[in-house]
Amino acid sequence: MADFIGYDDFMQVDIRAGTVIEARPFPEARKPAIQLIIDFGPEIGVKKSSAQITAHYTPETLVGRQVMAVVNFPPRQIGPFMSEVLTLGFADDAGGIVLAAIDKAVPDGARLL
Repeated sequence: MADFIGYDDFMQVDIRAGTVIEARPFPEARKPAIQLIIDFGPEIGVKKSSAQITAHYTPETLVGRQVMAVVNFPPRQIGPFMSEVLTLGFADDAGGIVLAAIDKAVPDGARLL
């Protein structure tokens, strides 16, 4: 377990809901990944993410799905792709990443509180 933090520390991490509007294979990535194009609503807009989620997902199963992502990390160059947000998930027993889930629809751009 990590050290305790205050609520103000937690609020510095801006986690938002967004809808995947496009997903495609990312064969140039060093580790298997999928390129996601995610709509975070009018305030944040559309952002890109490289997600190492190929153990459980294909691009076809992701379009239309709501995901959670950290939107206030600096962009990161991954091969020829600029990843602008960090899509969130958990490792299963075999190390495959399972997306953090939103079980009921929320507005795109809604912030985790």
